[in-house]
Amino acid sequence: MPFLSRLPDGRLLLAVYVQPRSSRNGLVCIHDKALKLALAAPPVDDAANKALIAFFSSFFKVARQEIVIHKGQQSRRKQISIGGLSEEVMRKLIMAEIHSKDVG
Repeated sequence: MPFLSRLPDGRLLLAVYVQPRSSRNGLVCIHDKALKLALAAPPVDDAANKALIAFFSSFFKVARQEIVIHKGQQSRRKQISIGGLSEEVMRKLIMAEIHSKDVG
């Protein structure tokens, strides 16, 4: 998975491509070595970044404090670090969601 790596402190690093102002929130696909995430929030006043943190907190079932925008605070291309989750669980959740889009 080219969009997933591990930081020296053990946290997971996820490459994300954000598509703001979408009709709904959700993982879309793998796009250019990143997870494409559709967000309904606009990229104004940090709304999209807050929505990204809320989405991944809910999706991975971890506390919001475990999710940090590591790089790309004002860009569509972001790297987020996530703690409190194993790499295996993260991979399974992501792939299940991506594959459900392919089937449905």
